[in-house]
Amino acid sequence: MDKKRRVLLKLSGEALGKKDHSGFDDEVIKDIGLQIKRAMDEGVQIGIVIGGGNFWRGRQSNSVERVKADQIGMLATAMNCLYVSSFFNTLGIETAVFCSFEIAGAIPVFNYDDVLKALDEGKAVFFAGGTGHPYFSTDTGVVLRAIEMHADEILMAKNIDGVYDSSPSLNPNAKKFDVITIEEMLEKRLQVIDVTASALCCDNRIPMAIFKLGEPDSVYNAMKGNITGTRITV
Repeated sequence: MDKKRRVLLKLSGEALGKKDHSGFDDEVIKDIGLQIKRAMDEGVQIGIVIGGGNFWRGRQSNSVERVKADQIGMLATAMNCLYVSSFFNTLGIETAVFCSFEIAGAIPVFNYDDVLKALDEGKAVFFAGGTGHPYFSTDTGVVLRAIEMHADEILMAKNIDGVYDSSPSLNPNAKKFDVITIEEMLEKRLQVIDVTASALCCDNRIPMAIFKLGEPDSVYNAMKGNITGTRITV
């Protein structure tokens, strides 16, 4: 039997929000969900990490101590996973949600065997709570879960269509990379993902791809391996 393609999709919380990037935009979530369902119906297995930025961006706040701010952010990701997974159920997608810490009565704690079982059962698996510890970015949580689920590739849905050598909003001559290595990305200080996450990718040989979320069928195409953005190799 051919090995099924298995991917981890990272969505930002803001991308799921309304025009002011808060709360939820159900039409956006529905469009993403239907694309995911198409790919899953064709045999792709998927894990999903959602940021918490539509509820909380703690590092922009000077009013809350860093540890507490990060904990609030982790709870925001759990709310997003609960909402989106429930919405996906209405589209006919079976889901399972795990968190890095237990939320009694709502989300079970991450369990390696249960995650692999859920993936093999054809469920979309949501990972909430990041690493479960402060001072680690969502990037690090994404790579950690990708390693644990034996993902073939990490897919990062962004509001930009790839990796550039400088900000295209500031530099009209910015060059887009079709392919770039993680080492080159770090050398050029492109800040696509943080150093800890980059090291984990390198050590475990997990490639990444950056693509633009708003383009037609971009999630489906990325899940099927058709990347129009930037591939990041290891």
